[in-house]
Amino acid sequence: MKIHRGCDRLLREAQILAGRAYGLLAHGASITAECRPLHLALAASPAGPPAALFGPEHGYWGVEQDMVATADARDPWTGVPVVSLYGDSADSLRPRPEAFAGLELLLIDLQDVGCRYYTYAATAVWAAEVALAAGLEVWVLDRPNPLGGVVVEGGLPQGFCESFVGAFRIPVRHGLTLGELMRLEARRRGWSREPQIRTMEGWRRDSEWSGAWIAPSPNMPTLTTAVVYPGSCLVEATALSEGRGTTRPFQLIGAPGIDPPALVAALGRRAHELAGVRLVPTYFRPQFHKHRDEICGGVEVVVTDPRVFPAYRCGIELLAAIRDQLGERFAWRQQAYEFVGDRPAIDLLTGGPELREALTAGGKACRDRLSEWIAGWQADEAAFRDERRAILLYPEVS
Repeated sequence: MKIHRGCDRLLREAQILAGRAYGLLAHGASITAECRPLHLALAASPAGPPAALFGPEHGYWGVEQDMVATADARDPWTGVPVVSLYGDSADSLRPRPEAFAGLELLLIDLQDVGCRYYTYAATAVWAAEVALAAGLEVWVLDRPNPLGGVVVEGGLPQGFCESFVGAFRIPVRHGLTLGELMRLEARRRGWSREPQIRTMEGWRRDSEWSGAWIAPSPNMPTLTTAVVYPGSCLVEATALSEGRGTTRPFQLIGAPGIDPPALVAALGRRAHELAGVRLVPTYFRPQFHKHRDEICGGVEVVVTDPRVFPAYRCGIELLAAIRDQLGERFAWRQQAYEFVGDRPAIDLLTGGPELREALTAGGKACRDRLSEWIAGWQADEAAFRDERRAILLYPEVS
């Protein structure tokens, strides 16, 4: 069945926006079924152009790399002002109420990738919270979760790890659409009004991705990138390269001094934990970012069956095997991460210190700690499934 996204359903009845002052929080991946940028499709419809555009991390057009501030601007096609929701401080991540002055409605259409640390969901929820408090209506135009709506993977984060990459108490892979996540947070936070969700037609929780893939951020070029991201993003919290600066970000993992065949052999001993994937020994040379112009040894993550691939677990096993090989040469990220400098980046991503402490211990102690931590996910995953049942917009698959 063809999937009709929330934006396409809205465009069918665009006349309901005529004469209304509305803003649009969106980005380059906010396209229609005809692959038109949504703000241009709206401008050509009875709705007329938005009064303001709001851009998340990477900017409205997705031109900035990770953790690069974006300035306010003007859309070159419509002349509409663009308000950046990602500047040079943590304060910039939430719009000021005056950003919505003169508006009566905020539309949100962001392509999320179904992973707790991908920042667009936090931007959407925080912007909606401010907009609702300022008296606006908020409509969320729902889009598919590219990881599907069935699999839930990972434990729940601890409170002291809350940040831009851990804004919600959800597993790493949560299986929610952005509309569902918005409903969940609206109820958790006790909002007096909830955003209206323009749901999709034809999307099921077990639906495979269909239609064009437009990169929602510069290092999310393909659907496969999104599939591996829940595990490979953990590499951002280390001195290893996550493949930025190559044509296969998050699929290439490594660093100078790694022996690729030995690494793959070590990972092969954990093959029973890693279905639906092949780890190929390789070398690569990043053109920018970590280890720029250096030859890195490592692996390419090749997904053979995304339906059974445990992406988060794969990233953990990769880090453990690399830590075993590098020993004391293995290093964690030292710089601030998404404006947080007082807690390790890996703790922000995993939601606690367990992975960091296990890898620091090394050897058998590492494996024992990892096994205990991973076993604890089951209870968290079950609890989250129970909680999310009340807010699902698309039925569970029997």
